Amino acid sequence: MCRLLYIRSKKQFPIKDHLEKFALIAKNSKEYQGHGWGCAYLINEEWVFYKNINPIWEDDFDCFDSTTLLIAHARSAFKNENIHVDYNMPFSRKDYVFVFNGELHGVRIKESGKIGAEKIFNYILRFDRGDISAAIEKGVNIINKRSRYVKAMNFIIADKKNAFVYSDFNEDPDYFSLKYISADDFIIIGSEQYHNDSIWHTIEKNNLRIM
Repeated sequence: MCRLLYIRSKKQFPIKDHLEKFALIAKNSKEYQGHGWGCAYLINEEWVFYKNINPIWEDDFDCFDSTTLLIAHARSAFKNENIHVDYNMPFSRKDYVFVFNGELHGVRIKESGKIGAEKIFNYILRFDRGDISAAIEKGVNIINKRSRYVKAMNFIIADKKNAFVYSDFNEDPDYFSLKYISADDFIIIGSEQYHNDSIWHTIEKNNLRIM
């Protein structure tokens, strides 16, 4: 069960500062988050991707510059299987970037993808006819119906302007619920809060938010 981070700002911000805080969250998590990590960020309005198989807290963030949009993922592989950098998120298609946190059992859908999270992403995009929100609602509705049990299904699908955030869980709301800060000039969404001087809100269970 992984950790997620999304930041969008009207002003440039140093990527390193937020990755250092995100790394501490991953390192101190009650679930091991050391099966690699990855991020995507905008430079000159184009996506740049970075992935590393090592734990995020062992990486060096000095290579990262500044951006107005960052999405990051620290991986906790299900049953400690499929430990490979190609399985690390973010995944991307159609100019969308995707990160996932959760655990589903007995999912009966046919879709391409290296791991379950990528299959969910590809399955949702199957329904995209120009309205990604409608695609998410249709996709997750079918996935829920065709799953024996959904422990949690949290994900962010981001384009260059918006974050489409879906959150659902049936266990451990403190761990699985997504938190956010929203201000006039920036928004932060994450698995855990790290700006202690700011007011964080919680995204409700079984909820799709456009942020």
